[in-house]
Amino acid sequence: MYRKIMSYLEAWKASEHRKPLILQGARQVGKTYSVLEFGRKAYENVAYFNFETNPKLNETFKENISPDYLIPILSHIAGQTIIREKTLIIFDEVQLCERALTSLKYFCEDAPDYHIIVAGSLLGVAVNRTTFSFPVGKVDIKTMYPMDMEEFMLALGHNTLVEQIRKCFETDSPMPSALHDIATQLYRQYLVVGGMPECVMLFAQTKDHILVRHTQDTILTSYLNDMSKYNNLNEIKKTRLTYDNITVQLSKKNTRFQYKLIKKGGRASEFENAIEWLCLSGIVSQIYKAEQIKKPLENYRDIDAFKIYVSDTGLLCAKKDLAANDILYMVEELNDFKGGMTENYVNIQLTVNGYKTYYWESERGAEIDFIIQRKGQLIPVEVKSADNTKSKSLRVYMDTYKPAYAIKISAKNFAFEDNKKVIPLYATFCI
Repeated sequence: MYRKIMSYLEAWKASEHRKPLILQGARQVGKTYSVLEFGRKAYENVAYFNFETNPKLNETFKENISPDYLIPILSHIAGQTIIREKTLIIFDEVQLCERALTSLKYFCEDAPDYHIIVAGSLLGVAVNRTTFSFPVGKVDIKTMYPMDMEEFMLALGHNTLVEQIRKCFETDSPMPSALHDIATQLYRQYLVVGGMPECVMLFAQTKDHILVRHTQDTILTSYLNDMSKYNNLNEIKKTRLTYDNITVQLSKKNTRFQYKLIKKGGRASEFENAIEWLCLSGIVSQIYKAEQIKKPLENYRDIDAFKIYVSDTGLLCAKKDLAANDILYMVEELNDFKGGMTENYVNIQLTVNGYKTYYWESERGAEIDFIIQRKGQLIPVEVKSADNTKSKSLRVYMDTYKPAYAIKISAKNFAFEDNKKVIPLYATFCI
């Protein structure tokens, strides 16, 4: 299956300023598969080391972490000679060996000709609690996410449809209605299946939603296990409570996160560590309210007002135990949840494309779902789950801040009207 990370990895290999690469991201997003596939295609050989399946590796790094010492030993363990620039060295599940992370500093400084990629599922958490120094400034860092809508469609063989969507996005011209309907149905399939590579592969092969759901449930269980395994004892229950409650909060009309909904009388001081753990693990993302629309938006975020979205729509549906057909036909019983689920989907697509998202509220209650910086301009993004797209909030925002244009994402076909770029939900990956 095609992953966009491949073009990044190719550019990393070719760069004169290449440093050891840390590839981070939530469990099961395809990090190991991608780096092994990249190694197979771009190098003469691959030396792969997994700190989870081979705990004895830890011993090697306890004694000495200079490249001169490590390379002969690692060559022996791998059963092949590690050659500068021709061998890709991969350290997997590196969060289990903090000294291996520290060694990257010395590979950068003393042996830059060795190509190294390290991958880990809970690196954000591990780095936060590390007892050894993190190699700040001595590594490249890239976050990997679940497959986006474009990768999903390509995995299902809809290459020409993707090309057509991109063409219509660039020209603001509507898709032929038959293709628009097919793409809309694929968008709903994506909501159910999500972007976890194993789930997408299963769906592409079988079209069996029960098999996909079983895999999603397994991934959710592994997340819960991680909360116990890589967490402070006092925080385990709070982290699980918070994670369970995020999907509840997405069903509210106002999706702003409220501590009191986790438990009666809940406060920030009690749950902020749990939220931080979930964010660092890549399982969720936190987006803040921008109090003023000025650059840089980061300077104007309200740290007490935020929303939390989960990293994958398929896991969101599995967590809520939603039947596939209910999503595919958007039944009325889902009305309370549709808005939050659609916002969550859009946030995933924007995040994959490298946007740092914020939201905005006026004093009188007008709200814009996302504010992004696109091509140097601050652009409001309004999201609707259906094709009823009238929005007083967007009008208030545009009258107040006079943006170059606005983006409206909904079930409607492509258009450009009233200074708004109208984009169908399935085309969010084009932004």
